[in-house]
Amino acid sequence: MSPVETVAPLVLIVEDEPKLAALLADYLKAAGYRSDICADGREVAARARQLDPALVLLDLMLPGKDGLEVCRELRSFSDVPIVMVTARVEEIDRLLGLELGADDYICKPFSPREVVARVRAILRRSRLDASPDTKAIDDLATVLRIDEARYTAEFRGQSLQLTPVEFRLLKTLADAPGRVFSRDQLLDKLYTDHRIVTDRTVDSHIKNLRRKLDAASPEQELIRSIYGVGYKLDW
Repeated sequence: MSPVETVAPLVLIVEDEPKLAALLADYLKAAGYRSDICADGREVAARARQLDPALVLLDLMLPGKDGLEVCRELRSFSDVPIVMVTARVEEIDRLLGLELGADDYICKPFSPREVVARVRAILRRSRLDASPDTKAIDDLATVLRIDEARYTAEFRGQSLQLTPVEFRLLKTLADAPGRVFSRDQLLDKLYTDHRIVTDRTVDSHIKNLRRKLDAASPEQELIRSIYGVGYKLDW
């Protein structure tokens, strides 16, 4: 009996710049993914229904129908992961995109390798990735241990020497992996006495926390910045 062939996940590339779309398709193919390209916002929903993609790379600036409207339309019938690709950095667009159900953002100009890495990370979390070089999925609770009673934390077996503020920051992010927190939301969690601090204080704590996590596991970036919005624990 011949072995059952595994079909590679399909990524629907919604992009009206032909050269960029072809470049993304080439990089995705090299990483073990199939792809299909759609250049008109009015055709995306029908194409998604037909192909049932594992993920949609969705440009915001499209002919016929913009990416935010397309995202809203997709979410009316599908929970497919959506990564928005945009050169527009206005915060309102990003926040609206999150409310509509986008899973991630990538800003132009970008590295195609970064796009592939984001695709792989999201599909890994969704348990849809069948590419041969994907590592086994770790359960977050097995690699990040947080003891609230003792105010201690371990990442991949390494003790993290955290300050109380860093501990609360890590716990807040870890309690909702994938959720994007604004700086103001994080400040509310970090300083319960409502002291007056600037939102950039969060950036400093994030930097220190990243350094300690990186020392325990340098091959994995656990905390990611979402430009113009805030931070999330990427798992």
